[in-house]
Amino acid sequence: MNAVFNHCNINVTDLEKSIKFYKDALNLEVVRKKEASDGSFILVYLSDGVSPFQLELTWLKEHTQPYELGENESHICFMVDDYEAFHTLHEKMNCICFENEKMGLYFIHDPDDYWFEIIPSKK
Repeated sequence: MNAVFNHCNINVTDLEKSIKFYKDALNLEVVRKKEASDGSFILVYLSDGVSPFQLELTWLKEHTQPYELGENESHICFMVDDYEAFHTLHEKMNCICFENEKMGLYFIHDPDDYWFEIIPSKK
């Protein structure tokens, strides 16, 4: 028996802004989109083009207020091939929200304040 990661879902308040953020910050591309026939929700799946894992963004028409993320202890981690280049990009985007230089990692946050850990592929 095997279980294989498929996707992780997060809810977003501004779908286009979120898609742009993930493209600009992590080079993720839209690979699939599903819209409810009544317009109540839109699902967008993003991929890194390498792994089978996808990030699912869910936009709900009736949910216009910010999402309550609690203490934001949950996160998704990205391993990057050029840590310094990504760090420079994320500094320019002003999306670094926590950094631990001693451990060689940092976190960025998206427009809805979800946190993503960034680590180098080689330590």
